[in-house]
Amino acid sequence: MPIKIPDQLPALSILGNENIFVMSEHRAANQDIRPMEMAILNLMPNKIETEVQILRMLSNTPLQINIDLVRIHANPSKNTPTSHLESFYRLFDDIKDKQYDGLIVTGAPLGLMDYQDVSYWSKIQEVFDWAQNNVVSTLYLCWAAHAALYHHYGLDRRLRDKKLSGVYRHQINQAHEKLTRGFDDEFWVPHSRYAEVSREDYESVSNLNILAESDESGVYLVASEDKRQVYVTGHPEYDPQTLDEEYRRDLAANLSPELAPAIPVNYYRQDNPANAPTSKWRSHGSLLFNNWINYYVYQITPYQLDAEHIQTSITGD
Repeated sequence: MPIKIPDQLPALSILGNENIFVMSEHRAANQDIRPMEMAILNLMPNKIETEVQILRMLSNTPLQINIDLVRIHANPSKNTPTSHLESFYRLFDDIKDKQYDGLIVTGAPLGLMDYQDVSYWSKIQEVFDWAQNNVVSTLYLCWAAHAALYHHYGLDRRLRDKKLSGVYRHQINQAHEKLTRGFDDEFWVPHSRYAEVSREDYESVSNLNILAESDESGVYLVASEDKRQVYVTGHPEYDPQTLDEEYRRDLAANLSPELAPAIPVNYYRQDNPANAPTSKWRSHGSLLFNNWINYYVYQITPYQLDAEHIQTSITGD
């Protein structure tokens, strides 16, 4: 079954033209099944680009998925039309009385800011706490992963000397882990971040399992024992051109020498930005999202989706 997308959302036609199986709201109204309820809290400035990337990953599952696109506040956006936000997004405060099978919290361009200096830090903490009682499993991406680790476990990141940018080789740590089922022994993932959490800090929390990592880019995939929290420090959802766009944007910004962008590694042909980039992570990205939806959401979510049944399905009581 496909993901259900609002009739007028740009992603519907974009993904349809890519021959990805999507379903309009009108068609889905005739389906008599219990679809998965998914919220996407989009923290990125260019919300249309990010929502297309995430929805592309979700569209490969055999389950029907209803989505709510969510934003943290009603402030005007410089990168997304107000009409788009008003038509397709709901404020967190308007959906916090609802329960979801899954929640995805995207990254945000806040890698150099202290958490307490983020204007919506108290609100995102509210989201993290709300998810524990109202969502079966939450997938945190990049900045959101670090922020949630800090909130839930006190694991603080450290800033790197240089931005980590490129496509890095990874390996899985647990051969029979369901979240990495079907992964090759080695696979590639894009990263674009200034910060990292050390392996020792992850290991200090008995509730967390390190599922995949890289010798170059560090820990990549971490999950809680109960499957309710999944932390992804890279960007498996990225389009082939996304790192290139970020690199050229940073070049044009004339950043200070310590922040000046390096050429993304393992990305351009012959490592030359004059050449086209190569994409070698998208099959892994689709498989990761598929496995999360199947094994961490669908297989444990209750048929009756409310706070009481969510807690019962997790605890087994």
